[in-house]
Amino acid sequence: MATYILEEKGGFNVVGIGTELKSEYTDYTGMNKEKEDFWRTVEQDGRLDALKAVAANGCTFAVNELVNGKRMYYAGVMTEASVPEEHSVIQFPKGQYLVIQGEGKTADELSSSLTGIAFGQVLPTADKFAYVGGPNAIVEMGRRDGVVNGEMWIPVVPK
Repeated sequence: MATYILEEKGGFNVVGIGTELKSEYTDYTGMNKEKEDFWRTVEQDGRLDALKAVAANGCTFAVNELVNGKRMYYAGVMTEASVPEEHSVIQFPKGQYLVIQGEGKTADELSSSLTGIAFGQVLPTADKFAYVGGPNAIVEMGRRDGVVNGEMWIPVVPK
């Protein structure tokens, strides 16, 4: 069983650049490709660097959220700075979060690994808490010795 903790977090906001995921919900290969392509685009066109420049901390967020029936995916940061109108504010609720730590050779590998652990191992077997929706995020916290370190944060409620 994967190692995880439950952690109380205050409500917080992430400001992000978003895209709608078009792949079928169960098409993990398609969704991963869409996410990777999106990251490459925002890294290459400078939008991610512009967000990082106003970040309140050194963390980068990859956020999944259901909005009006659409599966949205964002690259974002925590910030209090004003940002262009095309950016979205993703509100994370105050409450208990499932937190899973991990690392990967790349941000994509970190994201894929943590998502697999969370939704493939931890949540299906959890008997004391459940994910009932709301935004969830992969939080890239840094790089050390060629390894990307981070966590997945998923809001949960007691069962």
